[in-house]
Parts: sequence; structure tokens; C-alpha cells
Amino acid sequence: MSGADISVKEQKAALRGQSVQAYIDETPIWTDGTALGSAPMTSMQWRIWTLAAAGKFFEGLVVFMTGVALPLIAQEFDITKAQHGVIGAASLFGILVGAIGLGGLADYFGRKVMFIAEMAIFIVFLCLLVVSPNYFWLVIFLFGLGVALGCDYPTAHMIISESIPSRMRGRLVIGAFAFQALGALTGTVIGYLVLKNIPEVGAWRWMYATAIIPAAIVILGRFWITESPHWLLARGRKADAEKQVERLLARKPKHPKEVLLAETGAGRSERKFSALFKKKNRRATILASVPWFLQDLGTYGIGIFTPTILAASIGHKTAHVRNLTDLINNDVLAAKGAGLIDLLLIVGIVFAILLVDKVGSIRLQIFGFIGCAAGLAVAAASSYASGGNQILLIFAGFMIFNFMTNLGPNAQTYLIAGEVFPTRLRGKGAGFAAAFAKIGAVTTAFLFPILLADIGTQALLYILVGTSLLGAVITFAFRIDTTGVSLEQIDG
Repeated sequence: MSGADISVKEQKAALRGQSVQAYIDETPIWTDGTALGSAPMTSMQWRIWTLAAAGKFFEGLVVFMTGVALPLIAQEFDITKAQHGVIGAASLFGILVGAIGLGGLADYFGRKVMFIAEMAIFIVFLCLLVVSPNYFWLVIFLFGLGVALGCDYPTAHMIISESIPSRMRGRLVIGAFAFQALGALTGTVIGYLVLKNIPEVGAWRWMYATAIIPAAIVILGRFWITESPHWLLARGRKADAEKQVERLLARKPKHPKEVLLAETGAGRSERKFSALFKKKNRRATILASVPWFLQDLGTYGIGIFTPTILAASIGHKTAHVRNLTDLINNDVLAAKGAGLIDLLLIVGIVFAILLVDKVGSIRLQIFGFIGCAAGLAVAAASSYASGGNQILLIFAGFMIFNFMTNLGPNAQTYLIAGEVFPTRLRGKGAGFAAAFAKIGAVTTAFLFPILLADIGTQALLYILVGTSLLGAVITFAFRIDTTGVSLEQIDG
């Protein structure tokens, strides 16, 4: 193919106009007509990805840091066991509210606006948390943090997926999601270092304070990114969308030299929340939300054995805390244990990043659910063993589950929820899926202790084997393969 032929074709395409994703997915062509696999990412695309990954990093940082800080908070405010549970649930409930409330607002006000707003809310409540005067305000501030983190579930995904090439979307979205695990590991390391250097009850305030300046830097960076041209075009703002495509794809030498977007019928689609449950969107809603709900059940279930595993791996805590030294020692052991868990999670996420664009998110989710069921079954089988063999089976089940859930449903449910909905409903759909999953997490937090007492650990774990297999079945039955598929095709 000659350069003249290419020029003629480009001119014809320009007269007709192209879709947003066609411009983003456009790849260079050698003089003999051979197309390259993909175009290099622009600096703006990498900036968007980095700032979105930073949001997931802060989520892992704060949530896991709370686990290290909680014993010190309990000591300072002299809280009861019930109040202890409320503190643990406050940020979780905030995530539920933020995902379904603020996440959906990205469909009205834009991806960039909510991308900035969520980080602003995060910083405000983080600063307030550091100076919490009592238990009541601590709960309020943790809830506020959760609201910001909940908004980030759909918004961070959309800001990435609507700005990058289709062929790279899976691994880059999951790559950003992986920063949640890196943040968790960093949070436990910070907690450990603060405890070692400031062995006092108020050390938990310094833990949270370490995130304020980095978060302020991230929010400043978010002011200088592009708005999603997909969203602008869906709102009928064609001229604005063309300008944002030019900014997004700014290169040297400049290409494309001029952006002319084709007219789209997306503006006529429904935007109401109820549209998620209409026939044309119901399949996507079930696929995005139900497996995520079931994944959260299994995650909580395997947590039953976490104290046993950590005691065998890093040593037992002091049973009866007599003084501040015992309390700090127990908290240091907890930080080490959380770090061990985080490392297991990161390994699974790395494999998910490497495989998602080759194998596909649906296949990985199905395979991951089956692997989770296997891990839970191995842990349940430990009831038939004793002594060292019992610990070995528990630990093996724990490792299998943590690897398979991050290879499969933990990573893939997040990816799928942000891809299967049309542009005008993407924020609401992804937000609903995240909130539905958190309803499961909150419910099981109260229900599982009752079931443990009534039916026992083994029976409960076998039930969770069933829910994991159900997750695989539902994923297969309602599958929508979005791996490498253009967002415009998903809109259609």
C-alpha cells in the first residue's frame, strides 16, 4: 500500500468522521501496509492512568491501615466490642453509599468532575480523622472516607477505560486496581514503622497523616486531565468531545492533525437509574453485580481461618493485654500478618494483569471462582485432620483462595462492572454493582457469626464452596465478553 493510497483513505474517513474509540484505537501502518499491534500511549493517557491508580492505592492504604490503627483507637477512646464493630463497618457502609450515590453522578456531571470531587472529599475527611476528638466523630469521618472511596470504584475505572486503546484496556484497568493491594501493603508497612518509632496510643493519628500530602498532590494532578470524550459525545457535546480527543492524543509529530467525530445515536438512550433493570440492560446488571456479591461472601468466609494462619506463621498475640507494651506488641504482630496476606493478594493480581487480555475476563472469572471453591473445600477438609496436618490444610486452602480470587473474581468483577454498560449508564451500573457487593459484605459481617455458632465452621465453608461455584455458573450464563471490544460496540 502506498503513502498516497493511505492519504486518500484518511481523507475519506475524515469527511465521514470517526468514533472516539476509532481515533484512540488507531494504529500506525508501515509503508507496505502492515499494521502495528498498537499505538504507543500518549503522555495524557499515562497521566490519567497514573492518577487513577493513585486513587486505588489510597483505598488500600487507608482501609488496611485502619486494621493496624484500630487497637490503638480502641484504647484511646475506651470503646466496647459493639463500638469496635461499628468502626470496622463505618468505612464499608460509606463505600456502599458512595458507589451507588456519587458514582452515578459521573453520568450527569462528567467523569473528570467526580474524579476531582472524590479526592477532595477524601482529603477533607482524612484531615478530620487525624484530629478526631471522640468515638462519635471518628465513625462519621471514617464513613466520609468510605463515601469518597466508594465513588472511586466506578469513576476510576471509567476515566481509564474511556481514554485508552481497547486492546490494552483489560490489563491497564486491572493494573490500576492492583495498586489497591500495593496500597494495603504500604499501609501495613507504615503502620509497623510508626508503631516502632512512636510506641504510644496516639500513633494511629500519625499513620493517617502520612497520606495527606500525597493525596493533595494527586488532586492537583487531576485538574489537568481531559474529560472523557465518550461522555461528552453521549451528552451531545460534539465540539467539546473533538477538542478533548485532540488533547488526549497529543503527540509529536501531531496525529491526528484534525479530529472529526461521527454523529452518534447515544444521546437518545435512557439515563434513568431504572434503565439498569430493563430488558436490554438486565443481563449486564446481573453479570456485573451478582458474581461480585458472591465473591465478597467467599472472601469473608476464608477470613474465618485468618487468625489461625497468622498465629502459625508469625506467632501468637498476648492473650491478656496488661499494659501499653503488650498492646503495641500485638499491633506489630497484626501488621506483620496483614503484610503476609497482602503479598499473597499481589501475586494473584500480577497473574491477572498478564493473562486478562490473552485469556479474557469472563474465562478468568469462571476459572477463578472454581479455584476459590477448591481453596474453600481444602480449608473445610481441615476438620478431618489434626495437629500439623490441620494447619497445613488450612494454610493451603488460604493460599489457593487468595491467589485464585485475585486472578479471577476479585479483579475481574471490578473490570467487568465498568465495561458492560453503555456510556450513559456506565457510572450508575458500575456503582450499583459495587454497592450490591458491599451490601453482601455488610450483611455477612453480621450473619456469619450467627451461622458459625449454629452450624459450625465446616458446614459454613461448604456453603461458601457452593456460592463460589454459583458465581462461576452465573458468570457463564450471563456472560458478555468485552475483552478487546470497542466501547462503541458495547454501547450498541
